[in-house]
Amino acid sequence: MKQQIIVSGIGGQGILFLTRIIAGAGVSMGLEIMTSETHGMAQRGGSVISFIKAGSFRSPLIRQGQGDIGLFLHADNLDVHQGLLRPGADLFVNTAKPGPYNNIAATELAREMGSAVLTNLIMLGFATKDNSLFCGPEQLETAIREISRERFIDSNLAAFHRGLEG
Repeated sequence: MKQQIIVSGIGGQGILFLTRIIAGAGVSMGLEIMTSETHGMAQRGGSVISFIKAGSFRSPLIRQGQGDIGLFLHADNLDVHQGLLRPGADLFVNTAKPGPYNNIAATELAREMGSAVLTNLIMLGFATKDNSLFCGPEQLETAIREISRERFIDSNLAAFHRGLEG
């Protein structure tokens, strides 16, 4: 199993937390996992991107046109980072606007749940529901339980399940 995943958003959306969860699920499955992130402007609401590679790879970076899956927590980043995906890659976008991608209004759903910071976990659940990721809901739930602070476990799992519902 080899898979290259791009997680793109803006500072404050939990891109790095989401990366840790996906990587943690892979590690628990005994897979080789590499991650890399760029988050220099994150504190100012700037663009943040992380790469997750599951399987045997030499470098943690994803080259132009090579990504298998894109999780875009901020739709405006499509113009910037979509070129990293290969043709036919699975693309999941946080937007109510339909397009040539799988979309869900994750931020709106997160606000309905009481916290916009749950957007990332709704997106993760949404991307998991059709078995696009190398790992399934069980592995991700375990990683969410292990990585989340205790007081946030229930809300994080609820958000993940909300995404699984679509």
